[in-house]
Amino acid sequence: MPQISSTCPYCGVGCGVEVSIVENSDLKSQSPLVLGEKNHPANFGRLCSKGSALAETLFDVEGGRRLTHPSVDNKNVTWSEATKTVAKKIAESIQKHGKDSVAFYLSGQLLTEDYYVANKLMKGFIGTANVDTNSRLCMSSAVAGYKRAFGSDSVPCCYEDLELADLIVLVGSNAAWTHPVLYQRMVAAKETNSDLRVVLIDPRKTASNDLADLHLPLAPSSDGFLYQGLLGYLIEHKAIDQDYIDKYTDGFEQAEMQAKTLSIDTVLQKTQLQEDVLLTFYSWFAETTKTVSFYSQGINQSATGTDKCNAIINCHLATGKIGYPGAGPFSITGQPNAMGGREVGGLANQLAAHMDFAPDDVDRVKRFWQSPKIATQPGLKAVELFDAIDSGKIKVLWIMATNPAVSLPNSNKVREALSKYETVIVSDVTNTDTTQYADILLPALAWSEKDGTVTNSERRISRQRSFCDGPGSAKADWWVLTQVAKELGHGKHFQYFSPRDVFVEHAQLSEFENNGARDFDISGLSQLSAQEYDNLLPIQWPVNNQNPRGTARLFEDGRFFTPNKRAQFVSLIPKLADCFEHEFVLNTGRLRDQWHTMTRTGEAPSLAGHDDVPTVQIHPLDAKNLELSHNAFAELSNDLGRFIAQVDVTNAVTQGQLYSPIHWTDQFASDGVVSKVVSPEVDPISGQPESKASAVSVKGFECSQWAKIVSREPISKVQWGYWVESKIHQGYVTLVGCSDLVDWQEWLRDHCSEPADQIRYLNPIAQSEAFIASSAEQVETLVLIEQRVENLPSLIWLEDAFDSPIKDIKTLLRGEMAERDTLICGCFRTSRKKIMTAIQTGSNTQKLLANSLGCGSKCGSCRPELNQLLLDAKSIEANI
Repeated sequence: MPQISSTCPYCGVGCGVEVSIVENSDLKSQSPLVLGEKNHPANFGRLCSKGSALAETLFDVEGGRRLTHPSVDNKNVTWSEATKTVAKKIAESIQKHGKDSVAFYLSGQLLTEDYYVANKLMKGFIGTANVDTNSRLCMSSAVAGYKRAFGSDSVPCCYEDLELADLIVLVGSNAAWTHPVLYQRMVAAKETNSDLRVVLIDPRKTASNDLADLHLPLAPSSDGFLYQGLLGYLIEHKAIDQDYIDKYTDGFEQAEMQAKTLSIDTVLQKTQLQEDVLLTFYSWFAETTKTVSFYSQGINQSATGTDKCNAIINCHLATGKIGYPGAGPFSITGQPNAMGGREVGGLANQLAAHMDFAPDDVDRVKRFWQSPKIATQPGLKAVELFDAIDSGKIKVLWIMATNPAVSLPNSNKVREALSKYETVIVSDVTNTDTTQYADILLPALAWSEKDGTVTNSERRISRQRSFCDGPGSAKADWWVLTQVAKELGHGKHFQYFSPRDVFVEHAQLSEFENNGARDFDISGLSQLSAQEYDNLLPIQWPVNNQNPRGTARLFEDGRFFTPNKRAQFVSLIPKLADCFEHEFVLNTGRLRDQWHTMTRTGEAPSLAGHDDVPTVQIHPLDAKNLELSHNAFAELSNDLGRFIAQVDVTNAVTQGQLYSPIHWTDQFASDGVVSKVVSPEVDPISGQPESKASAVSVKGFECSQWAKIVSREPISKVQWGYWVESKIHQGYVTLVGCSDLVDWQEWLRDHCSEPADQIRYLNPIAQSEAFIASSAEQVETLVLIEQRVENLPSLIWLEDAFDSPIKDIKTLLRGEMAERDTLICGCFRTSRKKIMTAIQTGSNTQKLLANSLGCGSKCGSCRPELNQLLLDAKSIEANI
């Protein structure tokens, strides 16, 4: 069985995967086996729930969602026609409106080779820096913070530091769900290192609390006050490293003066923390030499995100906790190639190879590219770019591998902008909320078909290798861009015949006139042959003559990439978000088993069961005041739009806080796009949107009737007042809310393409009913109807029922229609009910549960929830 080593296409951990293909079979008849690669230094064989389900996410071409042929104005065309049309639209816009009338919006899902060609074409040959990326939404504040402090976008740490640290501070990171493989490495480190302590800084109680020795449930947006207060504490308690400060840094005196103006009382007031909790964290940070601050979207996605990043870095510089094993400020990226995009200049305020728009950098890149009209100043950042349509500045927009109609804040305005563009070009693998606005639609290759490189959060370059052909005439993005460049008359500068050709040029640019002046240097890879590129093993940059095998950590010598080679303290004045005078503040984030806008994970049955509808977490007292019950539905709204979600009444959030996941789109739910109510306010330095604090109002959402429909094929969504669709192994489960009462017998007759027998069950006391439509003893459609949505059974119950013989379904409907259950372990399809039963019968440890049910023994993503169930069981037993 042939095996191919590749890289997972999800988060920035960059896990290696090993794909085993059955010889002489197509993917439709025989799915590949995808396992974690045991020798890959990012994961050593571990995979999370999403990575474990990769084989399920290979697109079914016959399902109709996969794009297979280029089209112009909804008509299929050849690639020659498509690239000529794209080039013509770009050239005409430049002629009529100037080069800045054209823009690209890219993605951390692109490979580095795709990114490089796109950036070179726009900035070097079209001559505008209107090239930005969805990475702007997740890590641009971290980039800006590193550049202000270090003079470069240099991530100083590596994953091994998480295992060598004695203190890990998770800041705005629910790593248990967002970066599960790294979280499991932390769990393993804690089991072997009795000195290791973990602090969680997050307004919410999350799955990562399972690992934490201390949780700081600070007020949303108050991280800047927390870390400015920490710097003041370190100074007051003489816990700074003055020798390090004097030798390697500048600006400490001003930062010190600013920090001293902030009292502990003010920090307590702004963060709303208990004094003993605050001072415990401060003392742990002060006394622990090996400290890693591991920060993510909770810090970055803020209108003051850059300042918050620098507030963290200031504390590391003040104590010298950087540049050695087990220490440093470690920003973790959200996408598989956000780092690769940063390397090539995928952000509008970068040029290429970690060079910016300083005159020397512009001249250097221009000479290397032999560019006729290189961009000389930054372009429009993501939110600015989509706003530019109102002024008529942007006429042609090319979107690649991303879904801005869902992911950008103020989604309704973004959609309005997309509908107004003279030309919208979209390169993607599937239909999305964004592709509906495309005038030109270009089918791209998906994971399993793409070939190139990605760079993970520890600066490790890995190969993403193809193991099957793309469907129809789908092509690699770098190839499509090259063809357009040729049509624009730049062919001699885009002589690429393979991704290796692109990568080698990218490496040569990193080397060009560098001589140690720039952090990004992969000159050691600039002469790779085709075979060497194919066989490239994971390696961390810099890779050069001094470090031919790569570099685990940066700044070990205390030399930085500022003009005087000294790190810079940044003087800060912390601020809270502007929305806190409102009754409710909405925070957004990610789920364990879903990814971005669900274009891939939404099609995987094993990933649907854990969270199958959009939800909003709300505190019990707020729910009581609003008369909202658990599992009812609520409408969240503001001046920007509305969003509908199922209510999760929980103490995980405090009063006045709400939390909703980002993933649902118009493809999977009606009114499920949370970004329709997310404020478009951005950080003035990084341009990153504030996605963690939007003012909203809340009220109940009612329907005359609710139903869950299980069917072999997707049902029509036209008539429903509300709907959410989930994929299961046997078909689909659709939750529908009906504006008026439905004649379900008539609906079933219309829905079933072939005549079907119908069985009806009625429970007048519970005001519920159910229908089975069957043909030849096979259930075709199962419908359960309730007046209160809370009474409908869960997806996992319905999935099991739908897979049962008709006689068993009849028994289930008579006895357990109102039963609710939840999926805990996606790998082994283990529900809460099964786990609790196993615990009660003696499987009362993680190990015993793994032995009896399998749960927790594969990807480990469910272990925090298993621990909570074990604690709940012990609590129940103690109270009996």
